[in-house]
Amino acid sequence: MATIRDVARLANVSVATVSRVINQNGYVHKDTESKVRKSMELLNYKPNSVARALANKRTESLALIVPDITNPFFPELAKAIEDTARGFGYSLILTSPEFNANSNNNYLENLINRYIDGIICSSSEIPEADITQLQKVGIPIVALDRAVNSKGITSISVNNYDGGRKATQHLLSIGCKKIAHISGPLHVNTSLARYRGYVDTLDSTRLFDPSLIREGDFTIESGINNTYALLEKHPDIDGIFTANDLMAVGALKALIRLKKRIPEDIALIGFDGITLGTAVEPEISTIAQSIYDIGSLAVKKLISQINNKQDTEELSQELEVQLVQRATTLRKS
Repeated sequence: MATIRDVARLANVSVATVSRVINQNGYVHKDTESKVRKSMELLNYKPNSVARALANKRTESLALIVPDITNPFFPELAKAIEDTARGFGYSLILTSPEFNANSNNNYLENLINRYIDGIICSSSEIPEADITQLQKVGIPIVALDRAVNSKGITSISVNNYDGGRKATQHLLSIGCKKIAHISGPLHVNTSLARYRGYVDTLDSTRLFDPSLIREGDFTIESGINNTYALLEKHPDIDGIFTANDLMAVGALKALIRLKKRIPEDIALIGFDGITLGTAVEPEISTIAQSIYDIGSLAVKKLISQINNKQDTEELSQELEVQLVQRATTLRKS
């Protein structure tokens, strides 16, 4: 196996010159660089990636932190991030740490020790102190759909409030009069914004009833159980808006078990636009985020930070959502 000394000998240059070519630091004449690269090719010399990382203080790897890898939204997001990162020559590490009293969380130490070049944080559960710690050690961060108090953090979100309004207005437009909402955890800013969009829309039409709201946790089981609870108390509900598509799948399952006709008896709309919404029957209407665009934009902004090209005037960016009507709200006129 060829060594860096073999390359230097064949190219008739010093080991230091070969090192500068490999690590792309310091001045090397164009002809000399060409000679070194040709020698590397002839000897089939592969630079040690660990050594390069230590020399450059870069590993060309990014980390994505998500709250729940079993939620289909996050694998779809990870796919977009990995695709885009690969195009820039970066690899992706995925982590889903638990944040509770019983968990021994050393994820922060692991990320720092791996010399991660940058982090995309798509979890609202990460303590603000952890974000601050990552900043202190100089790791660039992009936050997705979470409130960030730390200065200098780039954040990308969607207009969740408008999405909540759009979902509720859509149910009203097809004739729903008694619209229930299964929210996400209301300590999560995305859930709260969607909830407020729902409340404000019904408030303006004098149809708001707080007893039609159930707080869920973004899981299928939560959609099932909360739908049962709502219909037991209010059998005349004719529309349900769930704060994500996964809970909408659960709600759909409960409605089918209860022999409800969808959308004739009860119309249903979710939020996110994940592929799973089209894999069930009837297909679920949704307020769609552009998941791929969000992931791709996050990578581009993170790499701009890594390369010290961050535009400080565009630290926060909000993307629009759109209504996608499918069978669960397609009532015949």
